[in-house]
Formats: sequence, structure tokens, C-alpha cells
Amino acid sequence: MVVCCALALLPAAAQSVRVKEIAAVQGVRSNMLTGYGLVVGLDGTGDQTSQMPYTGQSLANFLQQHGLTLPAGANPQLKNVAAVMITAELPPFAQPGQAIDVTVSSIGNAKSLRGGTLVVSPLRGADGEIYALAQGNLMVGGAGASAGGSKVQINHLSAGRIPGGGQVERAVPTPLHSGGTLDLGLNSNDFQTATRVTDAINKALGAGTAAAVDGRVVRLNAPADPSARVAFLARVEEVRIESAVPTAKVVINARTGSIVMNQAVTLSPVAVAHGNLSVSISTTPVISQPAPLSGGETVVREQSNIQISQDKGSLVSMGPAAQLADVVKALNALGATPQDLLAILQAIKASGALNAELEVI
Repeated sequence: MVVCCALALLPAAAQSVRVKEIAAVQGVRSNMLTGYGLVVGLDGTGDQTSQMPYTGQSLANFLQQHGLTLPAGANPQLKNVAAVMITAELPPFAQPGQAIDVTVSSIGNAKSLRGGTLVVSPLRGADGEIYALAQGNLMVGGAGASAGGSKVQINHLSAGRIPGGGQVERAVPTPLHSGGTLDLGLNSNDFQTATRVTDAINKALGAGTAAAVDGRVVRLNAPADPSARVAFLARVEEVRIESAVPTAKVVINARTGSIVMNQAVTLSPVAVAHGNLSVSISTTPVISQPAPLSGGETVVREQSNIQISQDKGSLVSMGPAAQLADVVKALNALGATPQDLLAILQAIKASGALNAELEVI
């Protein structure tokens, strides 16, 4: 049994990182776009409109915009059309006319979107405004075939991507050139990292350039000229700082049994008793046969046998561990499975012997 670790078991020397890798300018971010559309040109693998009425309604509305009205009561059984949800990410500083990638996913019962074409569809932001238009041929990374009740499929066929299939129609303003200061937002809330970033920037660009507001925000005095401000931020992003020791944390995935811990995790002296309890239930069919000419019926009953066994548990003394390697060796000495370690680590944390934050995901 091996305990997974996020970092090397042996303590590593302090490493330097650039400011751009641990912080970002506040307000300069991407925006999520969503839209609804139709994919046409499918080879009989589209939505079944009898079960997905909104596909037929969407196509009728689309045709009406082009001057074609379907007769009242008409219910065409389409096989080459699928209703889809479109998602995209509008990068910061995107300008009208710029191309962005879009992802298209089926929201109906279409069997495959392979070979389909997305008709022009608006992409809206959280404010309901249209920021881009999407259209193009889908690229689906899967393949499949079916015949005679048998089916073979590789990867996923109900979602695809259109590289450069979106065209930006509206730019999102950013606060980059407003005000005399800019705020750097750190990726993690840590006062030590904020102090180190402030000191490194002031050392590289001059005293008074940066000031720590709190554990996540560092305020910069930036030039007023837009060109000078961009060059200033480019220099700030390249400033290197010595990476701080992260907060001791153990992350447990209860669904997969994975356990990940960083190098700051330590262990105080503790004693752990570990034993296994197993319950075995077996069922045996018993047939009751009536006597000849008695007129009775044969009855089948089930007889259950339950056995409970418990292995001998041993009390293991785990001494203080100041390094991650020692913690791993102590946990491996228990001989427990990853699922057992979930309960053991929670019990050690409750006893106060685990010097780390325990997070269950």
C-alpha cells in the first residue's frame, strides 16, 4: 500500500517563481459565454423530434426568419438536426472580429454530432448581452457504428469543438487603464506570500512601488500612460520571489480512496490500533419435494449462512514525524488500505496529532 504525495518525499530546496505564476491583475479576466443553437447535416443521428419537441420548434422559428412558414399542425420527423448548447470563453482584451474556440454539446437524444454543422448562433454573457456569434463544422473526436443490435463506440460522440468557430462582436471593458493604482490578486490567501511579493517588487522597481493590502491583494502604483503601464506590468510579472512553504494540508478523495499531502504535513506522537472486521453472507437454495401422489407442490427456499470474523488488531506507536517521508513511512507501517486510511487520518486529526488541515472532497 502506497500513500500518494503531491511533492517529493525528501525536502527540496526553496524554489523561485515568477509573480505571474502566483498572481494576476484584478479585473483582467476571461468571461464565460453560452448559447443555444442547431446542428444540421447529421447522417440520421440527430434528435428524435417526437421526444424532443423543442428541436422542431427551434427549426420552425429558424425557417420563419428566412421567410418559410411550416403549415399548421405539421410535425416533421427530423433525423439530421440536433439541438445543442454552445459554450465559449471570451479572453480578456478580446476585440470585435477576433476568433475564439467554441464547444458544442447535445442537449437532446442525438446519437452523434459527427459530421454536423452548427448554424449561426448568438453567444451571450451573464448580463444577457450578445458578445459573439458561433458557426462552423464540428470536430468530434469519437467514432461509432451499430448494426443488428450491436454497437461499437470510441470516445464521446455527443460533444464536439469548433476551432475558431466563434467571432467576437463586442469587447468587454477592463479597469487596466483606470485610476492610478492596480491590484495584484494572489492565487492563495497567504500573508507570507503577499509580503514576499511586495518586498521583491519594491527591490526590483523601487521603494514604494508595491504595498500589501491584505493576505491576497498587493497594490501597485502604476504609470498613467497606457504604454508605460503595460511595460510596467510586464516587468512586475517577471519579478522572481522565493516560494513560501504552503499551509499543511491533507486532501482525501472519499470516492476513489486517494490521499494527497504536501511537504508541510507533520505528525505528533500518537498510537493507532488497526484491525479488520469482515462479514460473510452466503445463501444456499433448499428444495422441498412432496411425497408421491400427495398433490403437493415443489417449493424452493433459501437458507442463509452468516459468518463474522475479526482479525487481531495491534497497537502501533507512531513517533513524531517532522518530514513528509517520515509521515508516509509511519502510515505505511499500519498496513491499512487507502479506504482504511480515510478513517485513520480523520481519527488522528481529531486527536490533535495530525498537524495539518484535513480536506475531504
